[in-house]
Amino acid sequence: MNPSRVTSRLRPFGESIFTTMSRLAVQHRAVNLGQGFPDFDGPAFAKDAAKAAIDAGFGQYARAFGLPDTNAAISRFAARSLGWSPDPDAEVTVTAGCTEAIAAVLLGLLEPGDEVILLDPCYDSYPACVAMAGAVARRVRLESPEFRIDADALRHACSARTRAILVNSPHNPTGRMLDAAERQAISDVALERNLIVLSDEVYEMITYAGPHRSIATLPGMRERTIVMSSLGKTLSLTGWKIGWTVAPPELTAAVRASHQFLTFCAATPLQKAAATALDALATDDGYLGQLAHEYARRRELLLGELTRAGFRCIAPEGSYFILADVTDRGFDDDVTACRAMVAEAGVAAIPASAFYDPSHADRRYARFAFCKRDETIQAAGERLAGWRPPC
Repeated sequence: MNPSRVTSRLRPFGESIFTTMSRLAVQHRAVNLGQGFPDFDGPAFAKDAAKAAIDAGFGQYARAFGLPDTNAAISRFAARSLGWSPDPDAEVTVTAGCTEAIAAVLLGLLEPGDEVILLDPCYDSYPACVAMAGAVARRVRLESPEFRIDADALRHACSARTRAILVNSPHNPTGRMLDAAERQAISDVALERNLIVLSDEVYEMITYAGPHRSIATLPGMRERTIVMSSLGKTLSLTGWKIGWTVAPPELTAAVRASHQFLTFCAATPLQKAAATALDALATDDGYLGQLAHEYARRRELLLGELTRAGFRCIAPEGSYFILADVTDRGFDDDVTACRAMVAEAGVAAIPASAFYDPSHADRRYARFAFCKRDETIQAAGERLAGWRPPC
């Protein structure tokens, strides 16, 4: 496609780094630890529910904001971390994955020229969706290796046009989980400036530093927080694209105003299957306990392989990503390092600078995903251990 035909709002973003690195991984027959999707299948109880839903005739459009059973199941599941059960009809909206939820929230909430605070590094969909809404991203860099949120930095980033703060915990790409002081700092600024908090919590069930706690649980925050999540990460079924938002009715109305024109509804049989699967999770911790155990084990496996290959790593507190310092292998730029790694070592990773505003990107880290089978992680480790970069 001729780049000149791309709208000026999206032209600066170009091709997604995930698309680029996945293409290079195929080209070089690399072990792909770049894009964050499992190379193993989700649980049988979820897949069986999807087959049953198709056979039962759930093949037509669902209600725009979700099948009643799905909304009710999300409400019961969300109560685990929120401490209350959202109203399924007034406060829960089913979306086509969390990425659509992010777009629906920003498009439905923002006026042209409104500002949204993004905390760099951040998921690359955030600034693109802000741009599509005609809004302005005010980006605050979090300093490595701690990547901590500072209340003064948030306040300094606010202006009269600031409408919202978008946060993500557990965090992609750093693996950080917001601690009590950081949650309070965000809450303080939001309450002082009358801001809405958009909280991306898709990795909520994949944690290693204690259970996830939503910022919506803090005093005064339920009324001004939109929680966004999905079942793709929890059930290792990222292709199902079943996500949701939980928000008070007046904010939910904004989400639904745009959602109805983006996708109208998520896939009906998968919504029905999601209801069955989420209810199974809400009543039985067996699967979730095993999920946490397996990811903790994979985390240690990849940390060991990367350390053996000569990288210093940041051990994640949540999610399934590890940041590794490429300067330890003789590079001063993460994009150069990742392109060399996929071509020469046959291992694909994502340059973490893709998660920053280019004007202040930290170019020391590559992001590796460990939502992979043991043999995949070990194969990558063997290739990296034998890699001798020419730089």
